[in-house]
Amino acid sequence: MLFGTEALKPMADLANAAVRSTANFHWTFIALLAFVVYIYATAIKNKNYKAIAAGLSLYMVHWFYEIMNAVIQSAAGYALWTVSPESTSFILLVGVSWELSMMFSVAGLGIHMLLPEDPKAKILGINNRIAFALGNAILFGAVEIFLAGTPAFIWVYPWWGAIPVTIAVYIPFFLAAYLIPDAKPKTQKLFIGGLAGLNALLLAVLIPLGVI
Repeated sequence: MLFGTEALKPMADLANAAVRSTANFHWTFIALLAFVVYIYATAIKNKNYKAIAAGLSLYMVHWFYEIMNAVIQSAAGYALWTVSPESTSFILLVGVSWELSMMFSVAGLGIHMLLPEDPKAKILGINNRIAFALGNAILFGAVEIFLAGTPAFIWVYPWWGAIPVTIAVYIPFFLAAYLIPDAKPKTQKLFIGGLAGLNALLLAVLIPLGVI
């Protein structure tokens, strides 16, 4: 499915009502967390700090977008993207399940390992970091076309779909994952730490207020 449809609004309503419900909780929640801890612990042990910076950069951007998506749901009635309760053990925010969040927590770390060593090398005349970011954004956007055609992922706005999500969501995700690790350590800390602090503040304020 390339774009959303208002016919899915009833499904989105059910999903919104299930945010942070434990009705579908099962032990894969713990298993996925253990796998993520193992992956990061291995990267730390191997002193693969650039990969860690890539992983955390993408993850912090991911969380900021998910918070904004939930704010849109609160303000407009429906989020840009919604996950169904039947597809997950736990919905964190209206657009992100535990499984999706764990995937995004290691996605940046994994894809960073595929980069050329030289940050200035070019692919078809484009800086390799930019080229990889664009390529991965298109790939993930294509995956969302499949997901939106399943009961697991819901788009309700007719103007929202594969093209907008690729441009507005995935390109920033992967630019962060590919550019921040090459930045100076101070810049890395400001970017990752600043976004982490902002996300934590937004969650601490908006969840108790019932906004997200």
